[in-house]
Amino acid sequence: MTDTAQVNADDPVNRKALLDAAERLMLEEGYAAVTTRRVAARAGLKPQLVHYYFESMDQLLLDLVRRATAHGRDTLARVLASPKPLRRLWEWSTDTEATALQIEMMALGNHRKAIRAELADGARRLRRMQVDALSEALERSGIVDDVTRTDALMMVLASVSRVLVMEKSLGVTAGHRNVRALVEHYLDRLESGS
Repeated sequence: MTDTAQVNADDPVNRKALLDAAERLMLEEGYAAVTTRRVAARAGLKPQLVHYYFESMDQLLLDLVRRATAHGRDTLARVLASPKPLRRLWEWSTDTEATALQIEMMALGNHRKAIRAELADGARRLRRMQVDALSEALERSGIVDDVTRTDALMMVLASVSRVLVMEKSLGVTAGHRNVRALVEHYLDRLESGS
């Protein structure tokens, strides 16, 4: 364990360890498990250090949301720069761990106004990136009309991917393979321009 007197408030190693511990707890047990003592124990640090690095648990959770949003932006930028951005976007959207963390943070946002505002701001920025990439693909394929709107299609993809992950976590997978095949079929058509 680290002695409080020896710790620098700007120490990125301990700060990262605390954020990592909070994230793992959130993923494994839900946001309610993210307490000062549990985060410190998971990080291998004394509980006092949580408040040494973060003025409150709300600040730790807010920083965790900001870190996840920044990571999401970086990942999304790499995904969208790939040769098949729509396919990679779908794969990223259906990643079990990333989606589970997002769902837990959304649940947390239901109880904390500052977290909800931060999540909403991050979601708007990520959605804009997604819609822009999808717009390019739709324009290349010529599938833009009054019904096939980019923002609506992006909402469908986001919703379907979330439901797939949530249901899978419950052990419900009926129809999942067919839904995946349907989505992937259309994504392949969009990216090939046919």
